[in-house]
Amino acid sequence: MDTSKDLDERTMSDAWAYLQAQADAGVPLKPNAYRLAFGDPEFLLRRETRGIRLQLELLKPDLDQTEMGIENTIVVFGSARFSSMEDALRQLDEARASGDAQTLAVAQRHMRNAHHYEQARHFGRIVATHSMALPQKERMYICTGGGPGIMEAANRGASEAGAPTLGLNIALPHEQHANPYVTPELSFKFHYFP
Repeated sequence: MDTSKDLDERTMSDAWAYLQAQADAGVPLKPNAYRLAFGDPEFLLRRETRGIRLQLELLKPDLDQTEMGIENTIVVFGSARFSSMEDALRQLDEARASGDAQTLAVAQRHMRNAHHYEQARHFGRIVATHSMALPQKERMYICTGGGPGIMEAANRGASEAGAPTLGLNIALPHEQHANPYVTPELSFKFHYFP
């Protein structure tokens, strides 16, 4: 006997399959009242449905995290412009070789700030190491904006300790990708700033 949940999931997947079949066949979706609301981009992008879109953006990562057993996060904010020590050293060597005073000044600033990156990296590692010894429900996970700099450092430290990390990335006018230390299944992209 089908439960109401099974029937609901089957009905939704049938509706989605219908929409996908139209797209696969090259049949354009004509805006009309008969089209399913979730398959009607003109409807979903209306000013009046902004609240629904915002709710969906918040619900998606919440459900995914719950499915993965993630209940607690530590959110790390920080500058996207700080470099790791190895990157700062490389930039300094290149700047010295170039002989350009302005390039050298920028590289020296990166060197002065690299310790902040390394501290955030160490913090991410401490959180991950401590949390792995806790019961699943009590574990804490590093969560950042998913970008470079301090955010990357915190994700990197936790990742190096073997823990999954989260990234909440926002769509920007120029293409932005999550840093390489965010766990791919926990890398979320938002239109609205979370």
